[in-house]
Amino acid sequence: MALSTLTDTVTRSALGTVASVGGLFGDPVIRLGVTGLSRAGKTVFITGLVANLLDRGRMPQLKAQSDGRIESVWLQPQPDITLPRFEFENHLAALTGDDPRWPESTRSVSELRLSFRVRPLGMFSGLQGMQTVHLDIIDYPGEWLLDLALLDRSYEEWSDATFARISRRPQAQDFLSTARAEDGSLPLDEGRAQALAASFTNYLNMARKDGFSDCTPGRFLLPGDLAGSPVLTFAPLPKPSQAGRGSLWHEMARRFEGYKDKVVRPFFRNHFSRIDRQVVLVDALSAIHDGPQALEDLRRTMADILTAFRPGANSFLSQILLGKRVERILFAATKADHVHHTQHPRLTAIMEALLRDARDRAAFAGARTEAMSLASLRATVEEEITRQGEVLEAVRGRLPDNRHVAMYPGELPADPARLLSPAREGAEKWLDADFSLMGFAPARSALRPGEGPPHIRLDRAAQFLIGDRL
Repeated sequence: MALSTLTDTVTRSALGTVASVGGLFGDPVIRLGVTGLSRAGKTVFITGLVANLLDRGRMPQLKAQSDGRIESVWLQPQPDITLPRFEFENHLAALTGDDPRWPESTRSVSELRLSFRVRPLGMFSGLQGMQTVHLDIIDYPGEWLLDLALLDRSYEEWSDATFARISRRPQAQDFLSTARAEDGSLPLDEGRAQALAASFTNYLNMARKDGFSDCTPGRFLLPGDLAGSPVLTFAPLPKPSQAGRGSLWHEMARRFEGYKDKVVRPFFRNHFSRIDRQVVLVDALSAIHDGPQALEDLRRTMADILTAFRPGANSFLSQILLGKRVERILFAATKADHVHHTQHPRLTAIMEALLRDARDRAAFAGARTEAMSLASLRATVEEEITRQGEVLEAVRGRLPDNRHVAMYPGELPADPARLLSPAREGAEKWLDADFSLMGFAPARSALRPGEGPPHIRLDRAAQFLIGDRL
């Protein structure tokens, strides 16, 4: 075992021991990871959840609240002072101000701590007094979670898989032409390497904008202080017949391995390995709107994500987790307010079907998984409209230009296979379906004392994720 791996293992073991002792003799702590795929609304989810846990008038499905056992909830300083604080107050002001707007997305790891004062359950609860339970919310980009799949691949395997996956995508054609014209056996030219990396990054940005989920390496999209460094200056290449030391191919492979060692592994070691519960937010409605290829990409991506919660899938992850397991994983289809409530069961069924392959492929070591449809902040109201003599169940909301419009996006199929089968078969478009979405702005609303912002099923999500620990 390498010295660095041994050190990581010992450190993680010590942290695990401290956490266990803290759970026995200190206040219980729940560490909830929140991540989301492209356009899923991660910042809005955290803001809406925290606001509704502070003011719980709209949280009847949270059992500790409906039982009257929560005395108070408050924000306090986060335990990890090296991480940015999630800017809850600024995001809430953006969503609920006089001119409400969607907040800016978070682009790195951040943290927030909520503390609950609750009356415990059990035969001797009356003798125990009130208990304090801390909820640490860790916010991180979904693209970083997808990077875990890179750890099991060599540069050659990753290059081949990337070319196979993107070969038919129009967004990738410029990059593919550039990469296939390169001779990886030639000596490294830094200008060419930078041009290849820039072209590949441009493809990733276009693919994410057009609804594709498998946009890795994640730091190419969110480089932060790594922008321009060699660890982000690589791209997939066809393997030449010979590639000696100092060649373009050899250097690309070296930087790929550096990305895994210097970027991917530290994230999982320092943040991911300490999570107890996890939310993965998914914009399934937009994937359906974007067509069969985007939906199939989403299905594969969800399967890849779940490998991150299967410690046996990766020797590195097995070493740092040391028996620790993510206990519950919620896959949530967001923007449920963009369809009438009568379609919510169908949206949830589509999420279940997307998750089915992932569940079948992974052994979760006892972790519970659940699919749900929700809206972190309800931006619409429901109404019926008449079109060509037919009454349709629609939603009405405010557009960014302040116009209020009614939208009937189309009808989701009762059988998810009506969508998943053509997606698997590589269909270019839906043959018998027409589904479209509008980009609604947050609704203006006056909140009553004790009530958080309006939502759909945030209380059920909270019950699944933390209800058993309250």
